[in-house]
Amino acid sequence: MTTRTSILILLIVLVLVAVEVSGQRGAAAPGGGGAPAPPASGTDPAEIAEALTHVQHGPALPHRLVPNWPTLPKGYNFGEGTGVDIDRQGNVWVANRGAWPIMQFDKSGKMLQAWNHDTVRVTEGTGRGTHGLKIDVNGNVWLGDVDGSVNFKFSPEGRLLMILGNRQGSPNGNDSKTGFNRPTNFWPLANGNMLISDGYGNSRIAEFTNDGDYVRHFGTAGNGDGQFTLPHGVTMDAQGRIYVADRGNSRVQVFDRSGKFLAKWTDLGQPWDVYYAAQENAIYMCDGRYNRVTKLSTEGKVLGELSHFGHGPGELDFAHAIAVTPDGGDIYVVDIKNWRVQKWSR
Repeated sequence: MTTRTSILILLIVLVLVAVEVSGQRGAAAPGGGGAPAPPASGTDPAEIAEALTHVQHGPALPHRLVPNWPTLPKGYNFGEGTGVDIDRQGNVWVANRGAWPIMQFDKSGKMLQAWNHDTVRVTEGTGRGTHGLKIDVNGNVWLGDVDGSVNFKFSPEGRLLMILGNRQGSPNGNDSKTGFNRPTNFWPLANGNMLISDGYGNSRIAEFTNDGDYVRHFGTAGNGDGQFTLPHGVTMDAQGRIYVADRGNSRVQVFDRSGKFLAKWTDLGQPWDVYYAAQENAIYMCDGRYNRVTKLSTEGKVLGELSHFGHGPGELDFAHAIAVTPDGGDIYVVDIKNWRVQKWSR
C-alpha cells in the first residue's frame, strides 16, 4: 500500500466518523419526552403546517395590525428586536441590538427618546447584547445583557441606577445569590421586586428586590416538573401564580407564589415569552418557533391567535418578546429576524 493510498483511506474514515457523529447529535435523546425537534430551516411551509396540527388552536383574535407603527426619525433603524414593555403612561419601550439599544415611543408611535451605546453599555456584536426589558413599579427600565450575564436598571431619563450581577461577562452558577448566567427576561412585582428568568446558562427563576438584594430562586436544569431548559420569559397573575416560558422544553410551567410546581402546558408550540393582561385575566404568549401570538386562559386553553411566519407587515420571524395593555386592547411584539416591533389593536 502506497503512502498516497493510506492517506486517502484515512481521509475517508475521518469523513465517515464525522458523518456518524453529526447524525448522533441531530438525533433525539432516547426517553427525553420533549417536543419534536424543529425543522432544520424552521421556515419550510409543509413542515410548519404539519407540526402545527399537534398544537392547540383558537379563533382569530380581533386585533388588526397598526400600519407603519412606530415612526422612526430619518437615519434611525432597529436592530434585532429583543424586548418590549409598556409603562403606566402607555408609552412603549423597545430593546434592540441596533445603534440605539433602548427606544421609547408614545402610543401613536412617535419616538420620544433613544439611548445609544454610550448610555447603554451592553455587550456589542452581531446577535449579542440586549435581551429582555421591563418597566418596574417606579417607572425604571430594567434591561438584560444576555452575553454580559448582567442586568441594568435605568431611570426613565437614561441614568444608570444599578448593574445587577457579577462583573460584566463573568457568569455565575444556578445557586448564585449575586449573579446570573445569560439571563433572559423579567417580571415586575407590585412590591417593587423583580422576577428574573435566568436563562441560557442557568435554569431558574430568581427574585431580587428593587435595590438588588437576593430573595430566592427556584428551578434546576432538566425536563422534569419544575425543571427548565432555557426559561425565556416569566409573568405572574393577580392570584400570584407564576407562568414560565420554558422554551427549550416547549411548554409553559405554572407555579404558586412560593415556586411550588402546579401544572404544565405542553401543547402550545414553543413559548418564547408570556405576558399577563390583568383586566382580562389572560396570558398572551409569543411562539418563536411557529411565529404566532396566542391568548391563553389561566388554565392553558387557547382563546385566540394571530400572525404567522413571514417578512411582510403583520408577519413574524423569531417572535421574541411580547407586551400587552392591561385590557388586552393593544399587543406589541418584537422579533429577531425582522428587526422591528409591531403593534396590533382591536
